[in-house]
Formats: sequence, C-alpha cells, structure tokens
Amino acid sequence: MTWLALGLALFLGIHMTRAIAPRWRDAQIARLGDKGWKGLYTLVSLLGFALILWGYSQARLNPVVLWAPIRGMNHLAALLMLVALVLLAAAYVPRNHFKARLQHPMTLSVKVWALAHLLANNTLADVMLFGSFLVWSILVFRAARRRPAVALATPTPAGTAATVVAGVALWALFAFWLHAAWLGIAPLGR
Repeated sequence: MTWLALGLALFLGIHMTRAIAPRWRDAQIARLGDKGWKGLYTLVSLLGFALILWGYSQARLNPVVLWAPIRGMNHLAALLMLVALVLLAAAYVPRNHFKARLQHPMTLSVKVWALAHLLANNTLADVMLFGSFLVWSILVFRAARRRPAVALATPTPAGTAATVVAGVALWALFAFWLHAAWLGIAPLGR
C-alpha cells in the first residue's frame, strides 16, 4: 500500500497546488516558465498515476476487508456513475446548462465517482484510493468556488442534450464493457 499512498500523494498533491499553494505554484511558474511548469506538472502527474495503478493492483492481491459487502450498493454506485459521467461530459461539451450552473462539473464528477466507489467497495485500498479522491474533490471544489466565476457561452438545449447523450453513452461503455475489460470487474455483476 506504500506505492498506492505515494502515488496518491504525488498525483493529488500536484493537482492541489492551485487550491492550497497558489503562491508557491506561481513562484514555480515564474522560475520554470509556463512550459517548464506544465512539463513538471505532467511528469509528476504521470508518475503519481502510474504508482496509483501499480499500488492499487498490488493491494488487490491481498485485500484488507474492512466490512462485509452491503447488498444493493453496486447498483446504487452504477446509478451514481451515470450522474458522474454526465457531469464529466459537461466539462467538455460546449454550451450546456450543467457547466453554466455548476461552473466546475469535472470536480463534481470526481466527487460523485469517488462516493459511488466508496459505497460499492469494502477494502482498505478502496478507502485509500476513493476516499483520497473524495477529499481532494471537496477541497478543490471549495477553492474553485471562491475564485471569480468564468463567463461562459450561453447554454443551449442542444448543448445540454448533447451532454446527456455523451454522458449516457460513456456510462453504457463503462458499465457494460470497458470496466470489466480494463479492470476485470463487471460493475453490474454480469
């Protein structure tokens, strides 16, 4: 679990610099230049992500079970994941009402994703992984909401409909194929 913890510290730490250490981040950008900072940010992010994947996969070999599975939580998690993937789509599809109203749908998507996975899983590694992302998303969302809102293009019904369609398509892809193919876990228990 050491690798998982180190990966989480690197990945989430670098992703929190704007929220918790903006002056330090600005000093690094001034020192390294914009491209240098982005290069360092990318390198630390990729290293952290690789360590998260490695550490989590190793922790799954000898899981430390914290509680018995709770009946129905995988179905609740699947429903929450539908919400999370619509929010994720809202971060990228232009002119949608979700982004106009929420301002930070990506961070909310991570929050819902983490909560869904905490509800459906029961090991120490799950709590470390998904709990860390949940805490991170709460802190980053709060910090982002304190900054002045960014003016966005006027949302349209077509943009909102495209967001929902994209989110549902992503959800179906993950729920019925990609989650099992990538992680070996069929979320709906097929």
